[in-house]
Amino acid sequence: MREPARSGCPINMAVEAFGDRWSLLVLRDVMFGNRRHFRVLLAGSEEGIASNILADRLKRLVEAGLLNRADARPGQRATYTLTEAAIQLVPVLAELGAWGARHRDTTPRLRVRAELLANGGPELWAEYMDELRELHLGKVGRPRAGPSATERLSAAYTSAAAVSRAGALPDLGEDGRQVFRP
Repeated sequence: MREPARSGCPINMAVEAFGDRWSLLVLRDVMFGNRRHFRVLLAGSEEGIASNILADRLKRLVEAGLLNRADARPGQRATYTLTEAAIQLVPVLAELGAWGARHRDTTPRLRVRAELLANGGPELWAEYMDELRELHLGKVGRPRAGPSATERLSAAYTSAAAVSRAGALPDLGEDGRQVFRP
């Protein structure tokens, strides 16, 4: 059961819904990593979230209306999906990632999506939000030409991971797409 809010301030209400670090990281992993099951979230956590913390945050995010949990029969995995309210956090997480990339030491592999989202701005955010609505809410999206936002984010991450293993950084154009230079 939810505790009463400390105040009706919009910033306080947002912080109470998703403001602790683990909740934001769980939302990040569902949103940008398409990790939708407990074990996948646990195994894929870059930060090493403990299973009891993950279980608690998933429960809190469901209660806050940011995730839905599809009930599973015994022996099946529960699936978590983003709600519309969580999808509307894409610009917030994009800005938070951009701030972190500008003001903190980060690794290229983990920074590349933040840079792509920052460079793509509101147009890319809107496109990605539409794709999340298709994936998580079943809404039919509009047709697109070229690679999707999801494909561009995935390709950037894969490229940065490969380059980081090789010891060099990829060049990104202003639109966030990788630029190949001779």
